[in-house]
Amino acid sequence: MDQSQKPVLIIGGGISGITAAVEIAEVGKEVILIEKMPYLGGNVVKFNNYFPKLCPPTCGLEINFRRIKQNPRIKYFTSTEVQEISGEKGNFGVKLKTNPQYIKNNCTVCGKCAEVCPEERPDEFNHGFTKTKVAYLPHEMAFPYKYHIDNEYCKKEACKKCMEVCEYTAIDLSRNEETIDLEVSSIIIGTGWKNYDASKIENLNYSTSKNIITNVEFERLIASNGVGENKLLRLSDNAEPQKIAFVQCAGSRDENHLSYCSAVCCSASLKHALTIKELYPNTEVKIFYIDMRVSGRNEDFLVKVQDNKNIELIKGKVGKISELDNNNLLLEAEDILSGMKIKYEAEMAVLATGIIPSNINLDMNLDQNQFIADLQKGGIIPVACSRKPMDVSSSVKDATAAALKAMQIN
Repeated sequence: MDQSQKPVLIIGGGISGITAAVEIAEVGKEVILIEKMPYLGGNVVKFNNYFPKLCPPTCGLEINFRRIKQNPRIKYFTSTEVQEISGEKGNFGVKLKTNPQYIKNNCTVCGKCAEVCPEERPDEFNHGFTKTKVAYLPHEMAFPYKYHIDNEYCKKEACKKCMEVCEYTAIDLSRNEETIDLEVSSIIIGTGWKNYDASKIENLNYSTSKNIITNVEFERLIASNGVGENKLLRLSDNAEPQKIAFVQCAGSRDENHLSYCSAVCCSASLKHALTIKELYPNTEVKIFYIDMRVSGRNEDFLVKVQDNKNIELIKGKVGKISELDNNNLLLEAEDILSGMKIKYEAEMAVLATGIIPSNINLDMNLDQNQFIADLQKGGIIPVACSRKPMDVSSSVKDATAAALKAMQIN
């Protein structure tokens, strides 16, 4: 194949990978987009909303999904990961592995397979707080829009109940994983991010209480399609919390954990606080912070929070969280401005854990924080949170820039 005709490979089907794919394809170049999950959308599709406009995920993703459907230059593979990359700029060889696709594309999403499925699995979309059947629809706006069978929990040929009720013969439990060999001109790595493991922060006791959660888990608790279905319920007793504490820099800017600032956590907690006040105006919210780092349009969140009498900003780092006999939490912190140590009893604590890269397990040039260093001279282009922490708006801009770089490589 002539080098100019070779497609661009995009690894990661989150907001940055999707953006790069549609930008490249709409100017006439072939794109192959792969995603390890059975659906596109990455972390953003799990959000309740995202700043600065507080749009729900459907706002931006639905438009891009339609652009993918309508563009024959984009080929996408879900449940797929990279096994090997060889070659050089303009002439890469890539080996992919696709997990068994038991449900075919002629699935009509009737749901009968899930109705008869006898097995359950933890729902990763809700961070394991809920369960689904092993035959399941990942979420209501899943793309591709079809049911999926979890290979880890399915009994396959020993069960077959789903095959028996499928009127369209869309299920084939004999399928195996497949390998795909590609030739591509350039590679964009948009593998995104994951949260720092909060269980490593021993003084905050994340693992000891159901009522201590991370900021991304909070998104699924408060989302309209989340765990509580339009209600914020704490996990220990399904009660609606009346006192909520947000703990900023949980493990961040700390040489024992993450030495850097993840840039988005302050804005996220301000957003969460404002969302709580919309749903529960009388709920007491306290935000413990080291420095409130917001910029641009996100400064509007800070102004709104400062104007809200039921939200208190406390400049001071939380040193310890303990669970009380009534399932409430005792936070011990120092109020820097008053110079006093304080104790606060909350019904829920939300840890603003930092962003770490979710990179592919291949030989890449990483910086001291394990983000991918700039490799564009070699034809491999890291984008958005694979190279440094970014919010959604910045990730989209970075993906557009990466698309331009990729198209210039022949």
